[in-house]
Amino acid sequence: MKSEKELKDTVKNKYTEIAVASKSCGCGCSSKVIDYSMMQDDYTELKGYEKDADMGLGCGVPTEYAGIKKGDIVVDLGCGAGNDVFVALPYAGKEGKVIGIDFTEEMLVKANKNKEKLGSENVEFKFGEIENLPLEENSADVIISNCVLNLVPNKEKAFSEIYRTLKIGAHFCVSDIVVKGDLPSKLKQSAEMYAGCVAGAIQQDDYLNLIEQTGFKEVEVKRTKVIELPDNILKEYLNETEIKTFRENKIGIFSITVVGYKR
Repeated sequence: MKSEKELKDTVKNKYTEIAVASKSCGCGCSSKVIDYSMMQDDYTELKGYEKDADMGLGCGVPTEYAGIKKGDIVVDLGCGAGNDVFVALPYAGKEGKVIGIDFTEEMLVKANKNKEKLGSENVEFKFGEIENLPLEENSADVIISNCVLNLVPNKEKAFSEIYRTLKIGAHFCVSDIVVKGDLPSKLKQSAEMYAGCVAGAIQQDDYLNLIEQTGFKEVEVKRTKVIELPDNILKEYLNETEIKTFRENKIGIFSITVVGYKR
């Protein structure tokens, strides 16, 4: 089993590769083996959408259920080139502010270039890790994240930081990958699958329990989307018998959008 540092380095290297290549391949992987653009929702018709900020790395549209209001301070965890930041901005308005946080410097370079091009004065991008957010406690009205928290090895610390940063009465809305059933060990051990948001995903019940144990109230799954891994991807990791077992065991991989409140 890889250490937390090794897993984080795997993710950072993959995201750096994507930022440098400027190719979207979905959820953190740019290899010829995996194409997770099938996880992504269509952003192109959303207000605030900026093509150059869309790296194809999401698995939902958290702003759809985030309840962002004019004047809100919104934080996007794992902001990448700023896709969800710029989509959240029209909701927060000129009275509000949207802060994007990422630990990949190359992504932040792209995000700031997009900010400059759009002339977005009430947008800020910060370097930081989700387990140690560069934000004051009780400072955010809404925290969003799109297919990123499953990449964080210490998810307990991640949600603890979200809780610390939110104001009393504030809430988060995140889209993430979870599983039902046991993934084959070959998938769990794959660096590509980890960076691709699959191997790092935990059981849905465990994910929701972790959120509640952090102290969040009114935790609710707003949306569920089934993610199907095609056979051509599975064949890179499993033999025919293992693929058949994978299908027969009805192992579910899902994108869920979850909301929770700090009361």
